[in-house]
Amino acid sequence: MAELGKYAVYVLSSYGVSLALLAVLVGASVLRARRVKAQLDAVEKRGGRHG
Repeated sequence: MAELGKYAVYVLSSYGVSLALLAVLVGASVLRARRVKAQLDAVEKRGGRHG
């Protein structure tokens, strides 16, 4: 690992925050995709728009 010196805390915390935000975005995307798929399945089960 590179020597970060006195900036190590700032650099490593920036990496940590970035990774946490990416994880939140991926999680939110997966949850939304599941919710939209469930809604689509319900519409298709009802027969769609024109039945």
